[in-house]
Amino acid sequence: MELTDAPAVWLRDNCPCALCRDPRNGQKLFQITDLPAEPVIASTRELPGGSGTEVIWAPDGHRSVYAPGRPGQDTAATGDGRTEADKETWVAADLAGRVPEATWAEYLADRAERERVLADVARLGFALLRDVPRRPGQVLDVAASFGFVRETNYGELFDVRVEPDPNNLAFTGARITPHTDNPYRDPVPTLQLLHCLTNAAAGGDSGLVDGFRAAALLRAENPEAFEVLTRTPVPFRFADAHTALRADRPLIDVDARGRIREIRFNNRSIGTLRLPAGELTAFYAAYRAFGELLQRPGLQLDFRLTPGDCLIFDNTRLLHARTAFAESGARHLQGTYADLDGLFSTLSVLRRQRPLDDLAALFAGQGAEQYLGEEVTQAQHMLQAAALAEADGASPALIAAGLLHDIGHFHSTVSGEDLMAGTDNRHSHTGADLLARWFGPEVTEPVRLHVAAKRYLCAVEPEYFGRLSAASVHTLEVQGGPMTGAEADAFAANPYARDAVALRRWDDRAKDAATVAPGFEHWRAMLAGLLRTDVA
Repeated sequence: MELTDAPAVWLRDNCPCALCRDPRNGQKLFQITDLPAEPVIASTRELPGGSGTEVIWAPDGHRSVYAPGRPGQDTAATGDGRTEADKETWVAADLAGRVPEATWAEYLADRAERERVLADVARLGFALLRDVPRRPGQVLDVAASFGFVRETNYGELFDVRVEPDPNNLAFTGARITPHTDNPYRDPVPTLQLLHCLTNAAAGGDSGLVDGFRAAALLRAENPEAFEVLTRTPVPFRFADAHTALRADRPLIDVDARGRIREIRFNNRSIGTLRLPAGELTAFYAAYRAFGELLQRPGLQLDFRLTPGDCLIFDNTRLLHARTAFAESGARHLQGTYADLDGLFSTLSVLRRQRPLDDLAALFAGQGAEQYLGEEVTQAQHMLQAAALAEADGASPALIAAGLLHDIGHFHSTVSGEDLMAGTDNRHSHTGADLLARWFGPEVTEPVRLHVAAKRYLCAVEPEYFGRLSAASVHTLEVQGGPMTGAEADAFAANPYARDAVALRRWDDRAKDAATVAPGFEHWRAMLAGLLRTDVA
C-alpha cells in the first residue's frame, strides 16, 4: 500500500511521532477517540535526501513523518502466524529426507540454527532435537530455551510410562490413535515437548499427522462435513479425584476469515453432546469422516524416538500417536507443555537480530579497509567513535550512532576513493536510510546530519576548522564547505542538531592509530535493545 493510497484515519492512527508513540516501546499514547473524527491530509512533502514523507493534518495541524516504505509495508502479512495461511502443510512423503532436526549442541551454540529449528516448529508444526542430555527434568530446559512452561494438573512435567493406576491411557502400553492433548482446557496448551529417556520396549513407535492438511482435505472433499465440524461445539472433559476440566470447542476452529486455526481431536475426552437429533446425526457423520481421513494411509509420519531425542510440536495443529508396546519393556518419556506465543516471540527476536549479523560482517570485512587516507581502518574509526561516546556518558542511541555513522560508505555507489577524488557520496544519507530499516530516528538522524554538522561547526566555531585532519578538510569542500548563515540557522533548528554535533566531535577524534577500542560484539546487546520492535 502506497502512503497516498491509505485511508486518512488509518494513516493518522499509525503516526510514528513521539507525541503519538512512546519512543522507548512503540506503544500508542492516545485513544482512538482522541483523534479527529475525520482527519484530513492538509499537505505532504518529501523530505530532503529521501528520508521520508512529512504529512500535516487538519483540523489540528499535527505533523507526522513516515519513513520510506512505511507504514504500509506490512499489509501483505497473513496474520499472527497461527492459521493455515502461514504454514507449510504436509503428508508423510513430503518430509522424506527432510525431517526438521538439529542436535542440542548446535541448537544452543548457533543462533541461526536455533532460529531454523523454531521456524520449523512454526512452519511445519514440529522439530526434533537430537542428543539432548538424558537427565530427568531436562525437557524443562528445552522449553525454557524458547519460552515458558505451562503447568497443568500433571505438574510442570509429566512422565509417560506405564503406571500401576493410570488416570490416562497415555500411562499404559495401549495403542494411542492420532489425537491432540488437553482439548478440555481453554486455552489449550499450544506446544508439547516429549523427551525420550529410555525406549527399549517392543513397539511404542511414534507418529504425527498434520491436522491442518487433513482438515483442508476434508474441506475440499466434503465441505458440508467441514462446515459442521467448524460450527459444532464439542464438550471435551477430563476428571479424576483432584481435577474437573471442561471446554466446549469445535473439532476444527477457523478464524474470522475462514482459515483453519486450531484442531482439537481426542476421542478419549469427548463428553456427551446434547443437540437436536438432526444436528447429532450431521455431527456424527462429519466426525466419522474426519476420523477416517486422519487415519488415511500416507498422512501419518512414523518414526521412533531414541534416547536423547526431544520432540517439540504444535498441539493445536499436529495430532500425535503411538503404537502399542509391551508393558514389560522399558519405555520412559518426560513431557511438558509450553505455548506458541513464547516460541513465536523468541523466533521474532532472533529474526530481528539478523541485521546485527550483517553489520558485524561489515565491520569484519569492508571495515578492515583504510579510512579515507587516515591512519586507521574504517572499522577502527567507527569503534573509536562509539567508545568516545560511551566514555562521555552518551545515551545508547547516540553511542549506536557513533558506532554506525559511516556505514553509508559501504553501501554507496560512490566509493570512498571517489569521494577523495571530488565526488560526494552522501554517505550520511545513505547510511541513515539503511539504518532506518532497523533503528528509530534517535539513531538514524544524528547519522544523517553528521556531515552537515561538520559544515555547521566550521561556520559557527572559527577555531573548529583548524582541528580538522587533512583528509577531513579535503572532504569538507567536496561536501559543500562551511554553511552560510541561513543554512546554519536551519541546521540548529533541527531537533537532532545537538546530537549530530556531539557525534561530529567524536567522529573528528576517532582517528588514533594507537587506540584500541572494543570490538563490535561489545556493542551487540546494546544494539539489540535499540532495534525497532516491528523489524521482521
